[in-house]
Amino acid sequence: LWNGSFPFYPSANTCFPFDTTWAIIISIFLSMLATFLIILPGIRGRGRLFWLLRVVMSLFVGAVVLTVQFTRDWETGWVMANTSYKSFSRALVNVDIGLHIGLVGLNITLVGNPVNQLNETISYNEHFAWSFSADYDHSYSAGLEKGLPSPILWVAEKLSRQRPCSMHGQYRISGHYASAMLWMAFCTWLISILLFSMPILLYGGFMLLLTAVLMLFSLLFFFTAKNTPKCPIQFGPASLKTDYGGSFWLTLATGLLCLLLGLGIIILNSMQPEKLK
Repeated sequence: LWNGSFPFYPSANTCFPFDTTWAIIISIFLSMLATFLIILPGIRGRGRLFWLLRVVMSLFVGAVVLTVQFTRDWETGWVMANTSYKSFSRALVNVDIGLHIGLVGLNITLVGNPVNQLNETISYNEHFAWSFSADYDHSYSAGLEKGLPSPILWVAEKLSRQRPCSMHGQYRISGHYASAMLWMAFCTWLISILLFSMPILLYGGFMLLLTAVLMLFSLLFFFTAKNTPKCPIQFGPASLKTDYGGSFWLTLATGLLCLLLGLGIIILNSMQPEKLK
């Protein structure tokens, strides 16, 4: 001890109140929206409303396609359980255990009921990456070395590569291809923006339709991982089960919106091209 502290161990990291990646993306798109709103008074007549709708809709689609790449709530689940807090200890704690699965990894949260139990503050949120450029087993080993609570390590071990039900490999491959589809959708969205800024509305509609198809294909890839046989995650009589989260439903809604807009542009172009312009 040195002045009552261990000098060779780092202090606990302070948790940031929100994900900085989301903050950067949202700030960029809000800045673009603010710029367009400044230009808005210079547009005359009824075209002002149509132009505003185009801008808001386009920025919304782009922000969703880019943001869901980094979210960790494609699949979520919670369970309340009485479980051991540390290895080789019989002391039980009442906690909420959460599992949040994204395209590039998962988050495991542990919150006590109440937060202060056993003279400790039980409030954890740990990330384990499983993208092709990350080493999940190394993250799990680092968690063991840090001495993370037993419930977090138990859930992380269930989703490790060594488990016989192959949940790790299925989620990893499905997340990789779903992410690739979304990056392609982001590219087609950019092309559609360029085409809509030119008098080539039909091709812009085709690109918007392709954006919708790619987003729906990304959901299909993730759907295959969700519906594979899973190892049960038990905490005594309580079982941790997951279901589709906000990012999944937001991507589905945005994909259907792009599908309807793309089809509407193509149909209007064949029936009333002047009105479409």
